[in-house]
Amino acid sequence: MIRLYVELSGESPALAVAEALAAAEAVGGRAGTGGPEIPGLAAVDVPDEASARRLSERLALARRCLVAIAVGSAVLDGVVREGGRGRSAAFRRIGRPSGGHDPRIPELGREYRQGGGTIDLEHPERRFWLAEDPAGEPALFEEVAEVERRSAEARRMPLLPFQRPVSLPPRLARAAANLAGIRPGDAVLDPFLGTGALLAEAALLGARVYGVDRDAAMVRGALRNFAFLGVTPEALQVGDAGDVALLSGSPAFSAILTDPPYGRASSTGGEAADRLVDRVVRRWTERLVPGGRLVLVVPQGSPTPAGFESPRVSVPVRVHRSLTREFRLYVRPETRGPSPTGT
Repeated sequence: MIRLYVELSGESPALAVAEALAAAEAVGGRAGTGGPEIPGLAAVDVPDEASARRLSERLALARRCLVAIAVGSAVLDGVVREGGRGRSAAFRRIGRPSGGHDPRIPELGREYRQGGGTIDLEHPERRFWLAEDPAGEPALFEEVAEVERRSAEARRMPLLPFQRPVSLPPRLARAAANLAGIRPGDAVLDPFLGTGALLAEAALLGARVYGVDRDAAMVRGALRNFAFLGVTPEALQVGDAGDVALLSGSPAFSAILTDPPYGRASSTGGEAADRLVDRVVRRWTERLVPGGRLVLVVPQGSPTPAGFESPRVSVPVRVHRSLTREFRLYVRPETRGPSPTGT
């Protein structure tokens, strides 16, 4: 295993940590234990360098993936050693991409040159990042993969052909998809399709996606957004997700991923929001594989759906000006019990 440190972007910090850990699991890794604890970094273990790249390609609420070079008094010796590899490098301070006024940055550059390396601030072969542990001791990391953040900007609601005033921003939608632990080839359902934001992120992670919405206009609009994003769903269906016939040809689902209507900007059809969610989740739980994940984005204080224990993750996030939602992850028990519908 390779120990990685994910530099978090500062957006929704608790959700960013949960996303990093879930995404690491999805590429065959796990949460990291031991090693330096650095504010703003999440430690994970992944199998190899290819997994590190796949992790960086998944993440939304992060900036880069790093490996530790040296901590404390060993930092300067570590820099000289790395300079001996004879490649060009740039040194930066985490949280200050330009280096800021930290006097240790030019000192690290001098030690690196002393070891035999060169400094190239524009196109370095290696990028090193300086941080501090909680005691103020320096810690040096090397960047192994950068998180590409611009593509999420291109998926923002104002740029899509079908728009509604309330929809999850793409980075939050991607974080929710990562909480679901989606792997390429997984079958994923959104029973409250809406504009398709969540399923689009799941599909971009390689999932086969299925959706239901009671509003035919929403289904048509989601199809337009999918086409714009280069996404092809397996099946979308119009109807009440609590009553609709099972999607034709759909398999057991690895994940249910949804942002249910809550009666303000999105209609519940006159039904209490909590009752609607419970009814719909009951309908589809039997199609969720043992160990499968249910990710709900719901108002704070919403009850746990029938058939699930307490959430493994529950993080409140301010989604819009006056709207705070909980990002919740539930996991279906590995052994099947009686059907929650009694069938």
